[in-house]
Amino acid sequence: MRVNVAGRTLSLSNLDKELYPDGTTKAEIIDYYTRIAPVMLPHLQDREVTRLRFPDGADRPGFFEKQAPQGKLAWVPVSPDGLIICNDLPTLVWLANLAALELHTPQWKVGQEPDRVVFDLDPGEPAGLDECRAVALAIRDRLAVDGIEAYPKTSGKKGMQVTCRAPLDSRAIAAEFAKAAPQLITDQMDKKVRPGKVFIDWSQNNPYKTTICVYSLRAGQSPTVSAPLTWEEVESGDFTAADLNLRTVADRVEKMGDLHAGLLT
Repeated sequence: MRVNVAGRTLSLSNLDKELYPDGTTKAEIIDYYTRIAPVMLPHLQDREVTRLRFPDGADRPGFFEKQAPQGKLAWVPVSPDGLIICNDLPTLVWLANLAALELHTPQWKVGQEPDRVVFDLDPGEPAGLDECRAVALAIRDRLAVDGIEAYPKTSGKKGMQVTCRAPLDSRAIAAEFAKAAPQLITDQMDKKVRPGKVFIDWSQNNPYKTTICVYSLRAGQSPTVSAPLTWEEVESGDFTAADLNLRTVADRVEKMGDLHAGLLT
């Protein structure tokens, strides 16, 4: 099926194919990314995009793709290192058509210094979202002491992320929390020390790492979204990852706007 998207001609295929076990089709995924584009594209702007693709479905093994794929359309921009840059709706729709469900970005724009710092909160069972909320609130309050505003979001899976503007020594902050609350928090990557604790993954700010982009879908049993939260929601805990999904987030944005707009530079 050939369509015109903002002046670019795209060939879309297998639109009725179910890519999630709950029956979500590729057409619905493309529709979601089209609807969310006005708030998502500014967060993708001029950043290299690593894709996690699931051509056989979100509950089947997928693969990471860093370099531009074969068959890249001539007008799709790439960085000097050959990675896709998604600055417009046609590129976003093209990626969705490739079953690039998850879009991951670094904390900097191409050719520039980092403009964001992220704290990736990963709970080790039996810890879960409630423990992540507690740590997120503590990070918010710690950053506020230095006059830094923090922005929370779900990971779209079991954890959360808290993001602020750079510069900030994320490793030092994580170590500070791990020392203050060793029964709840760890800053160590060794999985053997993480059960029952929230791992503050400061390494997401390293040059070779990327983080799930805000508003990106996540693979799994249902089309959850890495969605922005208000701090009131984090305090109340009246949400689950499953609540924030392909069918709810775009409507939520229409009512609330981009809760991460303060991160845009």
